[in-house]
Amino acid sequence: MRERPSTDRPRRDPSDVGTTSGGACQGGADRDAAPPADALPAAACHGGGARRLRLEPDRIRVTLVGSPNVGKSALFNRLTGAYVTVSNYPGTSVEVSSGGATIAGRGAEVVDTPGMYSLLPTTEEERVARRAVLSGEAGVLVHVIDAKNLDRMLPLTLQLAETGEPLVVALNMMDELERLGMTVDAALLAERLSVRVVPITAVSGRGLDELERAIAAAAGERRPVRPIYTNGVGTAVEAVSGRLSARYPVDPVGYATLVLQADEEALELVRRLEPDGGEAALAAAREAAARMGGPPVYRMAYERQRTAERLLEGVLGGGRDGGRTWSDRIGPWLTRPLTGVPILVVVLYFGLFKFVGQFGAGTLVDFLENTVFQAHVNPVLERAFAAVPWEWLRSLFVGEYGVLTLGVRYAVAIILPVVGSFFVFFSILEDSGYFPRLALLVDRAFKRIGLSGRAVIPMVLGFACDTMATMVTRTLETRRERVLATLLLALAVPCSAQLGVILAILSATPTALGIWAGVLVLTFLLVGVITARLLPGESATFHMELPPLRRPRLGNVAVKTYSRMQWYFIEVLPLFLFASVMLWALKLTGLFGTIIGGLAPLVRLLGLPPETARIFLFGFFRRDYGAAGLYDLHRQGALDTVQLTVAAVTLTLFVPCIAQFLMMIKERGWKTALGMFAFITPFAFGAGLVLFHLLRGLGL
Repeated sequence: MRERPSTDRPRRDPSDVGTTSGGACQGGADRDAAPPADALPAAACHGGGARRLRLEPDRIRVTLVGSPNVGKSALFNRLTGAYVTVSNYPGTSVEVSSGGATIAGRGAEVVDTPGMYSLLPTTEEERVARRAVLSGEAGVLVHVIDAKNLDRMLPLTLQLAETGEPLVVALNMMDELERLGMTVDAALLAERLSVRVVPITAVSGRGLDELERAIAAAAGERRPVRPIYTNGVGTAVEAVSGRLSARYPVDPVGYATLVLQADEEALELVRRLEPDGGEAALAAAREAAARMGGPPVYRMAYERQRTAERLLEGVLGGGRDGGRTWSDRIGPWLTRPLTGVPILVVVLYFGLFKFVGQFGAGTLVDFLENTVFQAHVNPVLERAFAAVPWEWLRSLFVGEYGVLTLGVRYAVAIILPVVGSFFVFFSILEDSGYFPRLALLVDRAFKRIGLSGRAVIPMVLGFACDTMATMVTRTLETRRERVLATLLLALAVPCSAQLGVILAILSATPTALGIWAGVLVLTFLLVGVITARLLPGESATFHMELPPLRRPRLGNVAVKTYSRMQWYFIEVLPLFLFASVMLWALKLTGLFGTIIGGLAPLVRLLGLPPETARIFLFGFFRRDYGAAGLYDLHRQGALDTVQLTVAAVTLTLFVPCIAQFLMMIKERGWKTALGMFAFITPFAFGAGLVLFHLLRGLGL
């Protein structure tokens, strides 16, 4: 390694920084569109709409960077004290989140970026993270590394060093390293890298004070560090960076390496900023690439890995000091089909069927619905509004479609306990590190339907909330995979509330439950295989870091569950109230009867009573709203077993709720979303029709 004096080229004022908030930095209506030409220097955003913040002069900007599953979000939570979901799978931090903190006595703005493996991105989340790094507004870069996998992660450290930004390396998961009987000489590594290296364990807070002091000290430094590459790679980088004379957000060497690797966004930026249109730099890149003895992408990756290995000589020591732990023994079982599939079946049986379906949607819903609302709350509300002289106004609050007696009751008594029990189950699995192993288990099967194992993340999230899962499909590598995953989520993945209610209804009839589950699985596979053959584009590759298996921590599970329930309830209750008002307005104007009359012939074709048309109209406003309506019909004894099975299948396959549909438009564009809508509606009723005649034909 060697040092250079700071470049005298003008740079942006570091006090004028950008931040992202929610979806504001996620672009326009079509997430699959090509990024704008000026995406690289934009402050961690692309597509506009970013909220700008000017930090106070004494405040620090800290940007957390690293591969998936290294504990960035856990560290973010520790530094800020604000909760961001801490996951053991990639895709949690799809958007760039920020939070306030006090670091070594100074105010700070901490930014948590999505996971990335390299500054040469292959996924949308890597592009977002790279834009945060190359924005010139990142402040102190904190590279969070899994200490057990230093050799694989140090190449990204070298790339971050090439940007010239203040850099601190946080060696996370030191508890896991020590459990393996290994040691790391952080001081020696820091000397060789010429940056501060701090061992930490984010989940317990170990080493956080030292890390904060390192961040505060690095905030005032501008000492770009350059790794020395051999075999002509270093010379090639020098040749290209020497031809860059324009003003860049970070050190030109960071862009020179990207230009050498023919990164399209970097090339476009150089052409736009350089006085000669980038001719000199691009000519130098072509000449250098011709002398590198192979494709620059591979040559640079190879040299970075060799450099990392040299830097680590004598840094790591020791080895495993004992027998295999329970994590070592169980881990492989979860990823092998022979053992992983039975384990998955057991997990789903006890987690989804017994806990969510029977306890959450059965015991808890029965108590809240019958004991609390029907026996006490609703009668009190009806008496309270009995004095209202106008029937039309009274019916807005109480009655068949009342905001209080229908909307609040559905949200609190039927949906909330189901969602809550699902999030407890989900958080336990998430905190244990099971999900990445599930991704490896299903990767081969998913490849047959055009997806990679990485797609298991939005699919599992879909069982919580399909709207949230549709947003997370942006983490998938290719547009083809994102479109396919969005379609399957909209068609064959029920959200937790809908799933829990249907499990509760069908659990008393195992045959009906088996038929419902079988139709969903068959639909998922059939539509996936056919769509994968029809959609153009290349199949996605799959790689993933495996975090350690851990015993779930009660505190983590409780905080995650509470946070998600709070988020979901805040999101859902207004939608339920809105749906109630819309239904009331439709009823008041007579449009409700007109729409129900239009749907009645369709439900009669399915062998369902006319009042079933109402639950499909409910389902358009919210999937779980329709499921709650089905629960009411079932409780009233209006459906026999065949009708209940057909209604459950059709409702599950029916069009997504408004919130999910709007997210589909935002992520995939309105043409793609409308196309999916046009396919799903007739498919759902067609599947219900075939199932009805098949069951009646079998004499069930």
